Amino acid sequence: MGPAPFRVALSGKGGTGKTTIAALLIDAFRRMGETPVLAVDADPNTNLNEALGMEVTESLGSMREEAFSRAIPPGMSRHDYVRLRFRQVLVEGEGVDLIAMGRPEGTGCYCFSNDLLSECLAGLQAGYRFIVIDAEAGMEHISRGTIGAPDLLLIVSDPGARGMRTARRIREIALSLGLDGDRMALVVNRVGNGVTGVGGEPAPLIATVPADPAVEEADLEGRPITTIPDESPARRAVTALAERIRELAGAR
Repeated sequence: MGPAPFRVALSGKGGTGKTTIAALLIDAFRRMGETPVLAVDADPNTNLNEALGMEVTESLGSMREEAFSRAIPPGMSRHDYVRLRFRQVLVEGEGVDLIAMGRPEGTGCYCFSNDLLSECLAGLQAGYRFIVIDAEAGMEHISRGTIGAPDLLLIVSDPGARGMRTARRIREIALSLGLDGDRMALVVNRVGNGVTGVGGEPAPLIATVPADPAVEEADLEGRPITTIPDESPARRAVTALAERIRELAGAR
């Protein structure tokens, strides 16, 4: 068995461009030849698949509801049926595979199904060098154990004071979940001209990503973020971030 995958989770408040950073990071790993990359959309409020230009027809959440509420084919155990459906939910792309977690469970007890999904995800992850998780600010899927703990948590913020306050709260949530504070880093996105740094960082600053008209154009036109030009400032900054993460993975 090869080395365990290096798991990178990104968390941040809505509007910080977290999903844009996640998509560009996934694309950077792909371009580096670290394929396949597993992309996990663990934030039901975002559309990582659209940022990557991939089509998702169902999530693990909807699959779980269906798998545990309907009759299974004759001769097949519920375990085997869930494993089969799990593989069908996985979207395979060119150098990137994507799985959408969907919304966390409601008031019912899903301990058995969550344990089974965790088992399926653990078996799936063994085939990847890098796993990039687009997570909610509250990191519900991490807290429930379905996607496991990341090797590196990137807290994404904009340069403003409000964004930094949210970033500090995210760090506090992560610490309360038992994540190692030494494995957290800050990414400041949409940094304008003349902004050289930010104060009171909630975690060590690992990257600043410039405000980039190419990202705005892709958003306005409904194009995948991964279509922005190679020389665009945001892509260059995230590529440098990917190289830094690859160094961290190698050092581990």
